[in-house]
Amino acid sequence: MLGWVLQSVSGLDPEKIGIVVGFQKQDVKKGIDLPKVEFIHQKKQLGTAHAVRSAENFIKNHSDKDILIMNGDLPLIRTETLKSLVEKHRKEKNELTFMSAEMDNPTGFGRLVYGEKGKITIVEEREATEEEKKIKEANVGIYVFNAKALLKVLPKISNKNKKGEYYLTDTVEILSGEGGQVRVHRTENAGEVVGVNDRFEMALASKELCLRKIKTLSAEGVTFYDPDSTWIDAEVKIGRDTVIYPSVVIEGGTEIGKECVIHPSVHIVDSQIRDGVKILNSTLIEDSLIEDQVKVGPLAHLRPETTLKKGSKIGNFVEMKKTVFGEGSKAGHLTYLGDSIVGKEVNIGAGTITCNYDGKKKHKTIIEDGAFIGSGVELVAPIKIGKNAYIGAGSTITKDVSPYSLAVERSSQKQRKDWVKNRRKK
Repeated sequence: MLGWVLQSVSGLDPEKIGIVVGFQKQDVKKGIDLPKVEFIHQKKQLGTAHAVRSAENFIKNHSDKDILIMNGDLPLIRTETLKSLVEKHRKEKNELTFMSAEMDNPTGFGRLVYGEKGKITIVEEREATEEEKKIKEANVGIYVFNAKALLKVLPKISNKNKKGEYYLTDTVEILSGEGGQVRVHRTENAGEVVGVNDRFEMALASKELCLRKIKTLSAEGVTFYDPDSTWIDAEVKIGRDTVIYPSVVIEGGTEIGKECVIHPSVHIVDSQIRDGVKILNSTLIEDSLIEDQVKVGPLAHLRPETTLKKGSKIGNFVEMKKTVFGEGSKAGHLTYLGDSIVGKEVNIGAGTITCNYDGKKKHKTIIEDGAFIGSGVELVAPIKIGKNAYIGAGSTITKDVSPYSLAVERSSQKQRKDWVKNRRKK
């Protein structure tokens, strides 16, 4: 959540960013890696103004600057919205410019009360009268201060309120009451100033960010059949004329090329999908590379470090792990290939498995170009199947097979006449 806020703030090209941390500060620090960031420790959490006072030395080091202060729980805020606030502040040469929004339901937000001679008071919800709670214009917790004005007003803030905390909102009343240049910037983007206070609100904010991403990709030529049922992470890239069906989840740093088709209930994580790929229903792809014109699924599972080369085909109930699957090769159904290298134009029959784990180590299977693996074959690694070799159905292969050879390993079939009749008589 803080990462989204920092992304928007960074778009203003600030000289420095100070983050006030307290509770679980080490966890917050681990999640942030930006060159301009300085962490400031608030030993006790005694309110928003107290948090700013914890950053007093930081502010003094930039006393000739403007200071933007905002809460870290506003992940929907855009750089453009912040920029309009900063521009108003500088154009009017204000001591303080703060953002408000007209809300249908401002519950939880401080209300703006306008007095005489330019005095403005922000009344917190818990301090507000029933009449004040009817006010629709609310403070959203984003301020731009002249640093010198901020340093002057901070010591004047009292904690004489129901929570016994120091409210940064009091700076508005103090400065405006003293005749300072305090102005309100009422944003037209009220939907961006939704604070996140619990996991449900986080889910709503996340969904809004996802829809923004889908809208951006749609403008770039990607088709989404049902945006409401689709999840696309912020860093995902998708090429033009790709089609995304409902109930698709695409996460992490996944990149998908042009003219692909992603069918319902597909889940892709941190993978590279090239052009013209078709991924059928209920397929899971993790940390894998899929080259051009590949068809995958339905109900396939590509585990990490799998590569499907150009024009290959993977059918239903096929699982691969740490495998390179060659150009034009096919594995139609009911197959497991692990720790394998498969060449070009190889046919993998139904029910084929690589026995790659001996209980202690993983071993490699190599299948060279043009090999034909019959149905129900077990390949016990380490093993190498030579170029254009044939493996008979139902075989358990434990030794290397030379190129152009036929390998069959089966016990001889036995038949006992009338065995069933005799058994029933007994």
